[in-house]
Amino acid sequence: MKQSLTFIPTLREVPADADVKSHQLLLRAGFIRQNTSGVYSFLPLGKKVLQKVESIIREEMEVINGVEVFMPALQQAELWQETGRWYNYGPELFRVKDRHERDFALGATHEEVITSLLRDEIKSYKKLPLTLFQIQTKFRDEKRPRFGLLRGREFIMKDAYSFHASKESLDATYEDMKQAYTNIFTRLGLNFRSVIADSGSIGGKDTHEFMVLSEIGEDTIAYSDSSNYAANIEMAEVNIQYVDSEEKQETLKKVETPEQKTIQEVAEFLETVPEKCIKTLVFKADDELIVVLSRGDHEINDIKLKKVLDAQTVEMADPLEVKELLQCEIGSLGPIKLPIGVKVLADHAVKYIVNGVCGANEKGWHYTGANPGRDFSVDEYADLRFIVEGDPSPDGMGTVKFAKGIEVGHIFKLGTTYSIPMDGTFLDENGKSQPYIMGCYGIGVSRVMAAVAEQYNDDYGFMWPNQLSPYDIHLIPVNMKDETQAQMAEELYKLLKSYRYEVLFDDRAERAGVKFADADLIGLPIRVTIGKRASEGIIELKYRQAGETVEVQKEELLEKMQAFFN
Repeated sequence: MKQSLTFIPTLREVPADADVKSHQLLLRAGFIRQNTSGVYSFLPLGKKVLQKVESIIREEMEVINGVEVFMPALQQAELWQETGRWYNYGPELFRVKDRHERDFALGATHEEVITSLLRDEIKSYKKLPLTLFQIQTKFRDEKRPRFGLLRGREFIMKDAYSFHASKESLDATYEDMKQAYTNIFTRLGLNFRSVIADSGSIGGKDTHEFMVLSEIGEDTIAYSDSSNYAANIEMAEVNIQYVDSEEKQETLKKVETPEQKTIQEVAEFLETVPEKCIKTLVFKADDELIVVLSRGDHEINDIKLKKVLDAQTVEMADPLEVKELLQCEIGSLGPIKLPIGVKVLADHAVKYIVNGVCGANEKGWHYTGANPGRDFSVDEYADLRFIVEGDPSPDGMGTVKFAKGIEVGHIFKLGTTYSIPMDGTFLDENGKSQPYIMGCYGIGVSRVMAAVAEQYNDDYGFMWPNQLSPYDIHLIPVNMKDETQAQMAEELYKLLKSYRYEVLFDDRAERAGVKFADADLIGLPIRVTIGKRASEGIIELKYRQAGETVEVQKEELLEKMQAFFN
């Protein structure tokens, strides 16, 4: 492609609203342009990268017998109402009405649509298992779109759905898909980890995320320093064998703690440590208020709490609700002498606190010498806290460390989460009606492009890996007005294209400095420069990632290209 005939609007300055490197460079190098907050146009270079990402995904999906379809983005509300997600998905779901006042959703995801499609067509176990996938635009009304393509309101996603007659069949496809995703992200050249995750609003059990390691990642990964264990911090189990203290129990005492509200303030005022304090929180689980206890230096994990309570929703209780329940404001809450009927859950670590400090449910007062079992009761102990760095790894091998990650893929075992409410059934080998057992598997295609951009760059611009670069070679004659340079450039352009190389030919009437700066910014794997020594048949090769520059005879060009790309 001749650069004068395509559309690559490069920028010299960093856009003011671009906070991360990938967003800055994708804008500066002319790969994308923002239409509105969280919505982008993909320009020719960006579109070519997307196509290469999609090609790798399609190849790996076909290996595991995934069949491509294309479903509508505009989805009738009735399907979402069948599963209840129309009401509980949240404000991220774009809801629209047609001219007849009928409700529709812009597809944030396609579980309902694919289930309705299969329930009308697949009636026998003989047609199962079946895996269908699509690559399509999705819509989510993010409260705070940020980081360019990493968190947008309109984005490109690969979603796949598998349908099974048995759990064993689902397990097999899940493992195949997990391997396919590993292959995809390896082929894309990403530094990633497969981690245990939470299913979120999708639902179902057993799920893994694929996280690209990055300092700008919004998710925290807990991983072992001695094994392959890795989990989203929300899902990492705490595997600590707490030891009973030999400390003698003291008498419970009520002490005044004026203006001391936080754990740290109370601990310092009473000359103790946060580990000896009992943090008391009130959560609203569905419609029930629950008192939850943790050690002062720990944080309650609401995902774990939700699972223990088997609740649909869990959130911090409103301060007014707390005051009505415990007759006390937040800051002096405690587990002693709670109203009858209030359910109390506690993290395992609380059970081993001896002579602890806790709120007295009275403003400006706390108890010292508080002991679980003697001074207050707990309905259930469970793993309720976030894991912390230095904890033993949940798999028993090594200790936990943290890293930041960008989620680029997510796989789920949905089970019958959608097939039962939507009456998606088939006849088994005994002629009995059974619900489909389902799996769901997603990759953020446009997010992958941003994640690659985040990992492959330097101070001058992109350094695209060969398999994803929009073009293979950047061919640059320094001076198109020089007849020898122009003629050689045209010859090499035709030659390279005849060998199926993708070539970006900078035929613009620009200064050499502008051309070189744009070339570094765009970041194709090899730059072929035709300059003053063209009359001698000598050209210059620059390898973008290595930063190496060499001069060769033009007759050697194909040999050098074959050696590099093969």
